[in-house]
Amino acid sequence: MKIAIGSDHAGFQYKEAIKQMLIGLGHEVIDKGTYAATPSVDYPLFIRPVAEAVAAGEVERGVVLGGSGNGEAIAANRVRGVRCGLCWNEESARLCRQHNDANVISLGERMMSEETALKLVQIWLDTPFEGGRHLARIQELDKY
Repeated sequence: MKIAIGSDHAGFQYKEAIKQMLIGLGHEVIDKGTYAATPSVDYPLFIRPVAEAVAAGEVERGVVLGGSGNGEAIAANRVRGVRCGLCWNEESARLCRQHNDANVISLGERMMSEETALKLVQIWLDTPFEGGRHLARIQELDKY
C-alpha cells in the first residue's frame, strides 16, 4: 500500500517510528514532513499535503500526527474525500475503519505511548470497511 504521512513538531517522534514500521511491513511511505522536532511549525502546512494526496488518489491512505491529533484531524477533514478518524485506543482505530472507512488516521503523541500508536496504526491498516448500513452514511458524507 502507498501511504502518506505527516506531522507537526509535536508528532515528529512518532511519525518517524510509524514510518519505519510501515516500511518494515512493505508499504511505500511518502513523508510530507515536518522533518525535525524543532523548531515549532504550523500543522496545517504538513497535514494538508497528506490529505490532498489521499483525496487525489496519489496514495491509498494517510497518517497524521500532532500533540493531541485534534487539529490534525480537523485539518485533514477539510479536504473533500478525506475521512480522518482521531484515534486514542484500539476500539476507536477499529471502528473508524469498520464503520467510517477512514482513509486517514490522526494520532496525538502527547496522548499515548509509542507502543500504543504503533498498535493503533496496525489495527487501522488491518481492519476492513464493513460496508452494509455504513455505506449510505459514507455516501452522505461524500456529498459535502
